[in-house]
Amino acid sequence: MRLRMRQLEALMAVAETGSMTRAAEDLGISQPAVSRLLSDLSTQIGFQLFQRRDGVLTPTQEARFLLPDIQRVLERLDHIGELSRNLTERKAGHLKVACLPGFATSHLPDVLSAFLEERPGVTVTIEPDRPERIMEWMLNEQYDLGITDGFEGHPAVQSETIDLRTVCIFPEGHRFADMKVVRATDLVEEKIIHTRRDSPFYRAFQEAIQSRGVAINSLVEIRQFTAACELVSRGLGVSVISELDAEGYRNRGVRFRPFEPRIPHRLAIVRPTHKDPSLVMMEFMDMFRESLARYRL
Repeated sequence: MRLRMRQLEALMAVAETGSMTRAAEDLGISQPAVSRLLSDLSTQIGFQLFQRRDGVLTPTQEARFLLPDIQRVLERLDHIGELSRNLTERKAGHLKVACLPGFATSHLPDVLSAFLEERPGVTVTIEPDRPERIMEWMLNEQYDLGITDGFEGHPAVQSETIDLRTVCIFPEGHRFADMKVVRATDLVEEKIIHTRRDSPFYRAFQEAIQSRGVAINSLVEIRQFTAACELVSRGLGVSVISELDAEGYRNRGVRFRPFEPRIPHRLAIVRPTHKDPSLVMMEFMDMFRESLARYRL
């Protein structure tokens, strides 16, 4: 026995109104159509649904027993319908984003705040970690999206590389404040705070300044650009980092200038190849790309 939703709606409408005519008006169908729905339903389930008392249709005891469950079914179907509309309109869903630690506390919160403001049905999981771990999550399809750097490609991972401008950051009162551009040769004898020696960005930085006859006077080796900002703000040295991260430390004891030669920070937006992105994820990716536009090299 397969009951139809319209039959259940007709049963609830007549039970609530006590009238075939009023039920038909509420459902937007004719009174004979309501009568047929209830007649077919009564035949299917094998007992009478209503009895007339003083001109009002009242549910039989058997029908009353069914009504609470039918109400829950209809409410659940309404919920599913609303959820489906929200998914179609990108107003519902869940995003799982893995990112570099610096992004979790600097740029990403602003982007998410703007994105979620008009999407109250969307929830998000953010997991910051090192690039190697993000890559592992993408291969295992544990996250929908990854924001990383140093990505060298993998057939199971789709990627988009965005080259961001880099700048030289220095503490308040530093001589670089009088310059419009900091050049590699200006770093002679400066104490350098830099990324890990095995990172692609460090290798690009090293090659750029060594080609101009400058050796790296290494002071601190760090993993995150935000850590470099913290150390520079305390006057420990200078660093070359992404302008995006430097912007977050403006007026916080850190100043910056364009750096030459230009060294891109290659940011990668990655996702599992065999896991189709949801509509809301695609919309978030578009917003995230747009948020980087002002920092593109």
